[in-house]
Amino acid sequence: MKTKLIIVFTILSQSIIAQIAQVSHGNSGYFSAKEFSKEISLYRAKQFLIEEVLKTENKVIQFDLDPLAATNSGELTSLGYKCEEKGEEGILLGFYGSYWNAAGVVYQGYRFKNLSRDMALELLNKITKTIKDSNDFLSKNPDNNNVYFKFDDLVVLIYTPISEPIIRVFWEDFDAEWTSTAFKRTKKRYEKSLK
Repeated sequence: MKTKLIIVFTILSQSIIAQIAQVSHGNSGYFSAKEFSKEISLYRAKQFLIEEVLKTENKVIQFDLDPLAATNSGELTSLGYKCEEKGEEGILLGFYGSYWNAAGVVYQGYRFKNLSRDMALELLNKITKTIKDSNDFLSKNPDNNNVYFKFDDLVVLIYTPISEPIIRVFWEDFDAEWTSTAFKRTKKRYEKSLK
């Protein structure tokens, strides 16, 4: 009887394992969200920046692309870019999420949102001002009070269930949490890069 149970559990566990898509990171086959977000975002953002923002040409173009901050969850990564030759600079927001196809296989989906220099500064400053101006309202009832605003095609939701505000950014079918630490790091590093 024990042998039959072992065989049945072995067959079931093999079929379950086969349904889970593994994303390789180095030699381990596993990844943590922050490693995935920072390393892979920088790699993937280069193609997006070249093709969608700077546009490909038949000449050599130089640009800087710097990962500013990644959330611990890996849902949102910010990268600052600058191309003096094209007069382009700004922030790319990398959005990540888990999706399932019809067969039940899990995979990572991602997209980048380009914010020009002026748009990036406007968004960063608007979030900072909203948090400051709404602090009394948010702290009155941290479990229930929320504020939100629309910026371009992003919707930004802010609430404070703990001592630090939580910033959620909705864009297309992504729902990414931008932690207060990652947001502050993005703002500080981006503003420093402009000097």
